[in-house]
Amino acid sequence: MTTELLSYSIIPLLSALAIPFLGRTNRKISEIIANVTLLAGLANLAYIIFHPMNRNSDYAVFSFDGLTITMLFTIYMVALCCVFFASASHMVKAEKNAFYPLIMISVSAMSSMVLARDYFTLYIFMEALAVTSFSLIAGEEGKGGIEGAIKYILLTFPASALILIGIAIMLMSGGTINFDMINSSPSTGNLAALAFITLGFAIKAGLFPFHFWTPDAYQGAPSAVSAYLAGVVTKISGIYALVKICMTIRLFGEPAKPVAFALLLAGVLTLIFGAIAALMQKDMKRMLAFSSISQMGYIAAGAATLTPVGIIGAILHIFNHATFKTSLFLNSAAIEKSAGTTDMRKMGGLEKNMPYTSWTSIIALFSTAGVPPLSGFWSKLLIIVALWVSGFKLAAVLALVFSILTLAYFMMMQKKVFFGKPREELKDVREASAYMLAPAFLMSLIIVLSGIFFPYVFEFLGKTL
Repeated sequence: MTTELLSYSIIPLLSALAIPFLGRTNRKISEIIANVTLLAGLANLAYIIFHPMNRNSDYAVFSFDGLTITMLFTIYMVALCCVFFASASHMVKAEKNAFYPLIMISVSAMSSMVLARDYFTLYIFMEALAVTSFSLIAGEEGKGGIEGAIKYILLTFPASALILIGIAIMLMSGGTINFDMINSSPSTGNLAALAFITLGFAIKAGLFPFHFWTPDAYQGAPSAVSAYLAGVVTKISGIYALVKICMTIRLFGEPAKPVAFALLLAGVLTLIFGAIAALMQKDMKRMLAFSSISQMGYIAAGAATLTPVGIIGAILHIFNHATFKTSLFLNSAAIEKSAGTTDMRKMGGLEKNMPYTSWTSIIALFSTAGVPPLSGFWSKLLIIVALWVSGFKLAAVLALVFSILTLAYFMMMQKKVFFGKPREELKDVREASAYMLAPAFLMSLIIVLSGIFFPYVFEFLGKTL
């Protein structure tokens, strides 16, 4: 692992060990430890990224690349927002399901995946993340959480077997599973191994037709956990690895094109299916879940072009998706706490009582749909351009059309939830507290600033390739 950033794996793990003991008699101590750990990590990452000395030296004193630092920043940012929201809303029964230690362990596992330098290390921490995700999903009382957790484990179990088969083939064919060594010596055996690993991580990412577990897991989990899963967990456990694989197979040249095309086809089908399914939903959380599936399709399709622009667009869309989908899921949680439901048929006219929730949702949904100048516009533009110039013009047109459909179903959601005549039974609904709104405000600010300063973001991510 990258030595300068090893603390991002170790410190959350130490916090996870400390919370059950120090917070045994006082929940506030657990909340403080979790929030301070994540805030300190995020602040240090921001210092590394924005410090003039580091930028002027092109980060030459560090052994990480733009992808690594972007993913670590995303992990800590989303985790902090979800933990802070859970602390403010008290919607998660932390004493019963060990929410904070599980979040800390999952942050450690995701950071370790990002810092891994070989496929077996990546696999080990992916499994650790799967165990914590299962526990977080099942933490909700009632059959919804248990059902979602069981589907998560059963439907992603084959993925683990496929990844292990790929690692075994890799060892038998070349004797190494190290990223750098495989990049420097492409071979037919390694390409076959990467095909198995790609299929495994496609299941983990919830790409079509392996998406069945995603909506149930998101809907059955506690709201803060749903935001955490959608914002970052499924991105790191599945789609991040696919981007890493695409960065490798692009070095194999012509023989890699069948694998890349299969991934691109899965990505395009995913963005189509997810958008259509989202359009048909009545529950807000379930609509957001299918929307997340659709956005995974954009990322996979962009990375599968094997072009620098496509891969940078995919990385940027992972980050952008973390911001706008975390904001939307946390807003749905705030609505659920205030209105007592996420069924959009029972809502309407909430903007009068919840104006800040409404406007942060508008910013997030516009970014999801790719409305300029918000950050989501730039990542989708890069992906569509990469598809077009790579010769996949039909895929580029479909990506554009279903981005417009994304705007349509989100505007429909906004209308059903916030606009129209207020329902009599919702007249006493109140805006979420300032503490509950803070994460959505932070994400909205990042969405706007990332869009405005896109050239600097693109330059930073360009150091990845």
